[in-house]
This record gives sequence, structure tokens and C-alpha cells, in this order.
Amino acid sequence: MARNRGPRAEAGTPALRLLAERGTPHTVHPYPHEAGTTAYGEEAVRALRAAGVDVSGERVLKTLLADVDGRLVVAVVPVASQLDLKALAAAAGGRAAAMADPARAQRSSGYVLGGISPLGQRTALPTLVDESAARFPTVLVSAGRRGLQVELAPQDLLAATGGRCARIARA
Repeated sequence: MARNRGPRAEAGTPALRLLAERGTPHTVHPYPHEAGTTAYGEEAVRALRAAGVDVSGERVLKTLLADVDGRLVVAVVPVASQLDLKALAAAAGGRAAAMADPARAQRSSGYVLGGISPLGQRTALPTLVDESAARFPTVLVSAGRRGLQVELAPQDLLAATGGRCARIARA
């Protein structure tokens, strides 16, 4: 996979700057974000398919922040799945998990909802990626703003986030 060095890619979000600094192979996929859309993952899948990118709701991952026993944790799961909060709590070594308050998630990550990337977050947090990501040679995650995805190998995603795989999604 060639690194994308186009002007739009390198204009850069913290996520893309992190990948460039690390020398991580990646491809940037911009797409038009429709104002008013709140189903950001589904929008990304539809727009990327329309642009000719071979993606599925299993290969495009959404980034969610959850509160596990009072601390924030990043959960990365397929768009086609839901986050299993009990599984996340167990995988993170906690007892209970709930979705993080949106304002807290935005403050911690430095990104807006619908553009939260697991990469280059303002505050480094424990990151768990659903184990299903390992089935694919590459996956796509938000590149740090609405209408921008980055494609990279799952092992590179784990390395760049300091994350680990766990079964945290359910259909």
C-alpha cells in the first residue's frame, strides 16, 4: 500500500500526521460528508462504495469512546456491528462500561463526533480493536474528520494506537 502524500492528505489531521511520522503505509479516502447525517459509519461505507472503493461494514471500523469504571477507553468495532459494553468492560479489566458523554469524548480525543479517529488522539487512552479486524489485510478508520477515512493494515492500527485485539463487538 503506497503512502498517500497528496495535498489533502498531508494537510493533515493529527491521525494522518501520526501515520506519516511513523512511516506507516496508508491510503487516504476522502468522500463528501452530507450535513445533517449522524450515521457516520454507514455514510462512509455508502460513499466509499460509490467512489469505487471495495469496502463492507465489516472492514470499515467506527471509533467509540466508553467509560469503563470511570476511565475512558477507545473501542474500535465494525460499522456493521455494535459495541458489546460487557465484553469491553471485561477486556479492559473493568466491571462496568457505558458510552462516554459525547462532550467528554470530543475533549479527550480532540476530534468531533463522526470524525473521531483512534489515531493521534489528544489524550492517549487504552485502545481495544475488535478481533474481527484481523480477518482483513486492511481496514478503514476515521482519519480525524468527517468525510475522511484512512486505510491501513490492522497490525499497523494496533501498533500506532498501542492497542490490542479483543472480542468486543456483536452483530
